[in-house]
Amino acid sequence: MREIILDTETTGIKFSEGHRVIEVAALEVVDYLPTGKVFHKYINPQRDVPLSSTDIHGITEKFLENKPLFIDIAEEFLEFIQNDIIVAHNAPFDIGFLNFELQKCQKNTLTNKIIDTLTLARERFPGQGVSLDALCKKFSIDNSQREKHSATLDAELLSRVYIELNDAREPSLDLSIDIKDSSKDIDFDITLLQNRKLDSRITREEEKLHKEFVVTLGKNALWNKFKDEK
Repeated sequence: MREIILDTETTGIKFSEGHRVIEVAALEVVDYLPTGKVFHKYINPQRDVPLSSTDIHGITEKFLENKPLFIDIAEEFLEFIQNDIIVAHNAPFDIGFLNFELQKCQKNTLTNKIIDTLTLARERFPGQGVSLDALCKKFSIDNSQREKHSATLDAELLSRVYIELNDAREPSLDLSIDIKDSSKDIDFDITLLQNRKLDSRITREEEKLHKEFVVTLGKNALWNKFKDEK
C-alpha cells in the first residue's frame, strides 16, 4: 500500500486572505516503510512573507526570490502524488492550500483519500495535546532538530508518528494472522522464520534504506531481535 506523507509551509494561515504555499514536501511510504522517494520544493509566492510567518518556519521573502512558481512544479507534484492516500497533520489546512494553488494553475484539485493524523491522535489521546511535537514526545521520537517548522523534517517526523498511531511499528510477518484490529497486541514467534532459505528479492538500495529505518525504531525493535537470532 502506497501512501504519501505530506506537509506544507505557507505565508499565512488563510488562503482566502491571499496567503500562498512556499514549501511542499511529500514522502513516499509503502506498507508503513519509507522508500526514500521524496518530493520537495520551495516556491516563490509572488507576495511578501510576513515576519510572523518567518518566525515560525524561518523562510524569508528574499530566500524565495529565485525559486519556481507553483505552476512550474504543479505537474511534477501531481505525478508524484498520483491517486494514492495522502497523510497529513491537520490535513484540511494543507489540502486546502494545495487545492487553492492547483485551481489558480487551472489544474485538477486533489481527490485522493485523506488521512488526518490530527484526528487519529485526538481519538487515541482525548483531551491531551496532539501537536506534532507533543506526539513525538509521547512516542519517544527525536525531534531535537525541529527548532522551526520545516516541511521536509515535519513530513519525516510525521511518518514515524503515523506508524505509531497505527501500531505498525513492529508488524507481524506471519501472514496467517489477522492484523485488521490494530488495537490488539500480536505476539511474534521468531521460530516461524527460522530455517527458511529464501533468496533475497530486495536491492542493495532497499536494504540500505531498511537498515536506516530500523535504527529509528530503537534498540528493542522486533527487527533487531530477528537480526540477532538469524
